[in-house]
Amino acid sequence: MKIKMNLIKSATILAFVLCLAFSANAQKRKTTSKRTTKSTGATKTINAVEIKSGADKVSTQIKNLSKFIYVLGGVSRVIEDLDKDIAARKASQNAPELNQKNKQAVITTIKNLRAGLVALEIEFRTKPALKNYLFQIQGISDMSGVAEDQATAGQISESGKTLLLVVEKLSDTLVAMP
Repeated sequence: MKIKMNLIKSATILAFVLCLAFSANAQKRKTTSKRTTKSTGATKTINAVEIKSGADKVSTQIKNLSKFIYVLGGVSRVIEDLDKDIAARKASQNAPELNQKNKQAVITTIKNLRAGLVALEIEFRTKPALKNYLFQIQGISDMSGVAEDQATAGQISESGKTLLLVVEKLSDTLVAMP
């Protein structure tokens, strides 16, 4: 009977020890792998630099267009007056040639301005930091194309008005940028 009692005590102690082992495993803390996060400080700095660069380019285009539109006001008046004089045969013989050169100079300048505007719009489409401002600037290349077509058709004043709309869009873009 003593052996039986010892066996029961041993079995009870063994069962108790096994229960403790299981409960110890249940309470053990699982080690989790630490997640490493990249610092977004560098990304934010790059984005801020791209946005600043984009804003500078928008500002430059506003200045270029404003100066051209200012000069275009006087030039368009001279071209239109000379066109009227040529039609009324009141102009000199070299006036048509001179007037045509002036028109070509205006058209060439508008083409050059358009190239800069197209490049600017493409930059806003392709750079992730500037895509947030694409809505404001979108369409300036098309509008400058319309201005070029108007100038080619002899509607110099109308092309200036269209370019003023481009300046408005550029200004709206600049206001939206931080």
